[in-house]
Amino acid sequence: MNQNDAYRRALDVLREGGVVALPTDTVYGLVAVATDDAAVQGVLDIKQRPAGQPLPLFVASLDQAALIAVLTPPARALAARFWPGALTIVLRRRPEFRTPAAAGDSVGVRVPADPVLRELAAQLGPLTGTSANRSGQPEARTAAEVRAQLGDDVDLIVDAPLPAGGVPSTVADCTDQGTVRVLREGAVRRDELARALAGIAELA
Repeated sequence: MNQNDAYRRALDVLREGGVVALPTDTVYGLVAVATDDAAVQGVLDIKQRPAGQPLPLFVASLDQAALIAVLTPPARALAARFWPGALTIVLRRRPEFRTPAAAGDSVGVRVPADPVLRELAAQLGPLTGTSANRSGQPEARTAAEVRAQLGDDVDLIVDAPLPAGGVPSTVADCTDQGTVRVLREGAVRRDELARALAGIAELA
């Protein structure tokens, strides 16, 4: 199966409520439609993630993010600088958007640099965007590494190369109007965040 066929198959599997492992712009990810409760539960089961731990979401655009979460001025500043890209922004979830991937009233969202992922999110709605590995295990950077960790638990593994680097996204909490907290430093450095937030919010 060539890559184009694999991505078309991925679209079908996701639409049918399945879970797909595919390369993102950072590491291999586990993708499911975020509003499909059974599919999201499948991702949680595959990862063996403890109850209550949220999953980040891929969205197609800033406009799609605004439909599911409240974009604060710091969030808009970071999105303008780093989206599409390797920055996950934690925001207040809009009450009308419900997904078992979220924890409480917040949700982590990211517009990925990978155009295929953005197209999938544009067609299907927000997608889970968590790394394709068991909780506590190393991130997978090849289809073989995904298969070694997850075996047949995933409905489809797309075998395609990752971009150079393969560093997980940085996670920044922008739920507060005046202070942005870095929850995980990854592909985007703290100093880059600080420059983007100058005059807008403090970086904690």
